[in-house]
Amino acid sequence: MAAFADDALDVHFIGTATVLLRYGELTLLTDPNFLHRGERAHLGYGLVSRRLTEPALDPAELPPLDAVVLSHLHGDHWDRRARRLLDRSVPVVTTPHAARRLRTWQGFDRAGGLRTWESCTFARGGSQVRVTSLPGRHSLQPVLSRLLPPVMGSMLEFGPRDGAARLRVHLSGDTLLYAGLDDIGRRFPGAELAVLHLGGTRLPGGFVVTMDGAQGAELARRLGSRRILPVHYDDYSVFRSPLEDFLAEAGRLGLRERIVHCARGQHARVEPGSRVG
Repeated sequence: MAAFADDALDVHFIGTATVLLRYGELTLLTDPNFLHRGERAHLGYGLVSRRLTEPALDPAELPPLDAVVLSHLHGDHWDRRARRLLDRSVPVVTTPHAARRLRTWQGFDRAGGLRTWESCTFARGGSQVRVTSLPGRHSLQPVLSRLLPPVMGSMLEFGPRDGAARLRVHLSGDTLLYAGLDDIGRRFPGAELAVLHLGGTRLPGGFVVTMDGAQGAELARRLGSRRILPVHYDDYSVFRSPLEDFLAEAGRLGLRERIVHCARGQHARVEPGSRVG
């Protein structure tokens, strides 16, 4: 991997919603999913989904991590390989629901839960990142919402230790588009990068529980993110809205130039002011 400027963020897309982020001396991992093609992710209540792709890395190939940012506790975001192979001493920032289960049942004693708009900070060397929990809803139907695990988005604010944020990354989490997400743009206008969980995930009964391409493009338009990285769109059999849906709608909304084209296994560099290499 090439060396980047101090204020640049290296984004390594591993697959599904799993992204390795490096800024200065800090290394973060999002939504660790390392199942291989043909293996099945458990989604709860007997529901499973078959993986259709290969992850770009296995857990043994990861560098030392400063933290894991986990949007929610579903098998395509925290799988059995993550549970067995990740270092249990690494902090996991997630929802209170997921944190309790990780500590109690899986031995990740440093799992911590954030409520919406709560924050925590990690630092290494001269770099730090502030992680803020953002609103998200896996379903807009009250009955289904009670059956699905709570989900959060995250805002990651990178910068010098004890200094002002220089670069912001918005992780959408597995959410649908709804009015409550507009608050993100008001609190954090113009993030350098939005990492959007797409796929239009469809459960039995026709219930859609993640943004499809049209919703993802509309969220990007509303929040005004300077660059957009689509993820979580073709890795599992429950994903029904392909990347092409998002690209077409983003083009219609005039967002084509903001899209970061980064396939599994590839890197992108993001700098303050939204420059991408």
